[in-house]
Amino acid sequence: MSTEFIIHILELLEGHCAASARRMFGGHGLFRDGLIFGIVIDETLYLKTDADNLSDFTQRGLNPFTYQRQKKFTSLSYYQAPAECLDEAETMILWADKAYAAALRVERKKRKKR
Repeated sequence: MSTEFIIHILELLEGHCAASARRMFGGHGLFRDGLIFGIVIDETLYLKTDADNLSDFTQRGLNPFTYQRQKKFTSLSYYQAPAECLDEAETMILWADKAYAAALRVERKKRKKR
């Protein structure tokens, strides 16, 4: 895993939010205010989705993060970020904000269930 790739993502978000990265599950998790809003696996950025923002990703033909466990493929609620996110800060911020908003909505639903 290239630390330069993680640093690049964090630099694109710099000045907008206090994002951080932590090593986890063979990659990195991207966090903002304690909530995970993205993951980086094999030099690919995936952003958090929920019912409200999923169509933003699927309409562009972006793929979910999947992994194989016990001969079955499982997908998580993270979808590949558009390539242009890695080129310009404004676009990264827009998509990262959508992912963070999804993470907030999911967290609120979890709290209501408790």
